[in-house]
Amino acid sequence: MSVQHSTAPAPVRELSEAGVSIWLDDLSRERLRGGGLAELISSRAVVGVTTNPTIFASALAAGDAYDAQLAELAAAGTDVEAAVERITTDDVREAADVLRPVYDATDGVDGRVSIEVDPRLARDADRTVETAVRLWRTVDRPNVLIKIPATVEGLDAIERTLAQGISVNVTLIFSLARYRQVMDAFLAGLEQARDSGHDVTRIASVASFFVSRVDSAVDPALTAIGTPEALEQRGRAAIANARLAYEAYEQLVQTDRWRALESAGAHPQRPLWASTGVKNPDYRDTMYVDELIAPGVVNTMPQATLDAFADHGVVLGDTVADTYTASRSTLEAIESFGVSLDQVTEHLEAEGVQKFEASWTELLSTVAAGLARAGDGAP
Repeated sequence: MSVQHSTAPAPVRELSEAGVSIWLDDLSRERLRGGGLAELISSRAVVGVTTNPTIFASALAAGDAYDAQLAELAAAGTDVEAAVERITTDDVREAADVLRPVYDATDGVDGRVSIEVDPRLARDADRTVETAVRLWRTVDRPNVLIKIPATVEGLDAIERTLAQGISVNVTLIFSLARYRQVMDAFLAGLEQARDSGHDVTRIASVASFFVSRVDSAVDPALTAIGTPEALEQRGRAAIANARLAYEAYEQLVQTDRWRALESAGAHPQRPLWASTGVKNPDYRDTMYVDELIAPGVVNTMPQATLDAFADHGVVLGDTVADTYTASRSTLEAIESFGVSLDQVTEHLEAEGVQKFEASWTELLSTVAAGLARAGDGAP
């Protein structure tokens, strides 16, 4: 089954028809209560939502949409950690309810909302699994995805969480090697879920492969080298890297191991293009959307990127198939200048965890200040 988007602008409608699920990389109570999310489902072909600590920190810091709940939590003597979990799970539950018709219409493929495990647990598999189970039960909606970062420790947590029948969004994937490990964890988790009697037809997973941050890290190195050949490769690493990730996905779904799960009714772990907002103003503002069109993928976009694509995006069919040889040549050329993609992606993973930890700390501080104001009766 599918969702009809006849009133959406042609570019987003054509993107959806090309097999790309458009998800919004943003959520706030103001967007929920003001009808903004429902409007985007109708007018921008949005069929899912992703969140992260940065998004929640920004939402809490803006406006007064959370003041009433902060006052309620303060009156109840709720501590900061519990208050953050209550606020974020309430928002995700409400978003899941808004998207439930999409979930039903697509037989659970889309209509999904993600919520991330406390990023401070990224190196602690046991506590990640414990928190994932708690978030799953607290939100209590079949269309939620629990986000777990693809650290080494996260791989174990991903497998164990899926094994309990919990749907997972694997986040912070930068390298092809790590992505293959993620896919293996996905298969192992589903196999365990199947063998222990869980209904694998209801388990969903996406693998969030980060895009623009790769260019943001590689481009300065190429600029520093400064030769015409090096400069020519700027803005190419991220798309080549993502395209080769899709090749790895295509290879996976041809394996006997996957086909055994598919015969049990399992759904594939879809590649999700994350970090698709263009950081370099010299680049086309839709490049991480129109250069990564392939059937069965998700592209989660910030509002600005979504609006840009709706306005002037171009869909020329599949832009990933038949690019794998050229993509390998691009990455080999970049490596030939002494730029180590392994080092780049390793740094990006560590930096990504640190950034989310910093945003989580900011979120805790914002909520703590809100609880204090509410407790003091301040306006």
